[in-house]
Amino acid sequence: MSRGNKKNQHVGLQLLAGGAAGFVESSICHPLDTIKTRMQLRKQPSAAASLTNTTVAMKRSSVADPTTMALRARALSSLSSLAEPTAGSSGGLHEPSSTTLSGSSRATRAVHLPQGSTVMAPMGPFGTARRIVQREGVLALYKGLTAVWMGIVPKMAIRFVSFEQYRDFLGRVAPSSVNATAITFSAGLMSGLTEAILVVTPAEVCKIRMQSQYNSMVEAAARHRKYTNVFQTALTIVREEGFGALYQGLIPTMMRQGCNQAANFTGYNFFKNKLLQSTQQTDLYPYQSLVLGGLSGGIGPLINNPLDVVKTRMQKQVIHPGKTPKYTGLGQACSLIAKEEGTAALWKGITPRLLRIMPGQAITFMTYEFVSSKLQQYGLFKKTV
Repeated sequence: MSRGNKKNQHVGLQLLAGGAAGFVESSICHPLDTIKTRMQLRKQPSAAASLTNTTVAMKRSSVADPTTMALRARALSSLSSLAEPTAGSSGGLHEPSSTTLSGSSRATRAVHLPQGSTVMAPMGPFGTARRIVQREGVLALYKGLTAVWMGIVPKMAIRFVSFEQYRDFLGRVAPSSVNATAITFSAGLMSGLTEAILVVTPAEVCKIRMQSQYNSMVEAAARHRKYTNVFQTALTIVREEGFGALYQGLIPTMMRQGCNQAANFTGYNFFKNKLLQSTQQTDLYPYQSLVLGGLSGGIGPLINNPLDVVKTRMQKQVIHPGKTPKYTGLGQACSLIAKEEGTAALWKGITPRLLRIMPGQAITFMTYEFVSSKLQQYGLFKKTV
C-alpha cells in the first residue's frame, strides 16, 4: 500500500459501506457478544472457598437422616476431587446462587444436594448460551442490540473515514524512511482511539447495562424493567449517575479499540497487498476478503482481552454518590481481579470473544469491500485524486 493513497474513497461511500458492514456484522454476531459479557461479569471464588462454604452449610443442619447425610458426604467428596487439581483457577460463568468450582471452562457438572440446591462447575460459551436460552428465552441473546445498531453507523463512519484521513496525513508528513506498514498501523491505532471516545464507550455502557440487568425471565417479571432501550438507558444513567457514567471504562476501551484497529487494518492491508501481488488481481473476491478479515481480526483479542474484562466490569458497576466504586482504574482493576479470582480471570470470555470478533471482522471487511465496489460500479461515488 502506498504512502497516503493516491486515490481516496469518497466520504459518503465510506459512511454507507461502513454502516452496511456494521449492521450486517452486528445482527449476525451479537449473541456471541452477550455470551462473552455474561461470562466476564460472573465472579468466581476459589475452590477452597467453595469447599468451605459447602462444609459450613452442612454443619448448619443439626438434624439429618442417614440418607441425607450420605448424599451430602458424596457431594463433598465430589467437590474435593474436582477442586484439588485446579485450586484458585477461574474461567467460566456461574449463577450467583450456585456454589462455584474451579476447573475446565468446557466442563459442566452438577452435584444435586438435598432441598433443591445445586453445585455447578464452570461452563464454557456453549453451556452459557444454553443456560441463557433456557432461563430467559432466545431473544435474551439479543439484549443490547439496539445500542449496537444505534452506534454502528457513526462508529463505522468514524472508523473508516478517520483511518483514511489519518493515513493520508501521515503519508504526507512522515519521513521517507517510515514504511507503509508503520503508517497503516499508526492510522489504525488513532482511528480506534477516535471511535472509542466519540461512540464506542457510551454505546457499550448502555449495551452492557441492558445485557446484564436480569439473570432470568422470573427475575424480570418480578420487578420493573429498568433499562428498555438505548435512549432510555442513556437518559437513566445520566439522570441517576451523571454524564460521566457514560464514559466508565474509557481508558481500557480506548486501549482495546486502538489495539484492535491497529491490528485489523495492518493485518488486513498487509495480507491483501501480498495476495493481490501474488495473484495479479486488481481487487479481492468476496471470499478472499472474508478470510483475510477473519485472520486479521483474531490478532487483537488474544493480546488485549484483560482490557476487555476490566472495561466490562467497570461499565457494569453502578456509581453511587459518596461511595467509591469497586473498580476505579485499569491497573487497580487488573490487580483486584487477579487477586480475588486468579490471573486466568483476565482472559474470561476469550473463546466467545474470538468467535465473535473473527467472523465479525470477516463479515465487516467482506461487506465493506463488496458494498464499496457496487456503489462505485453504479456510479454513485467516484474516487477522488
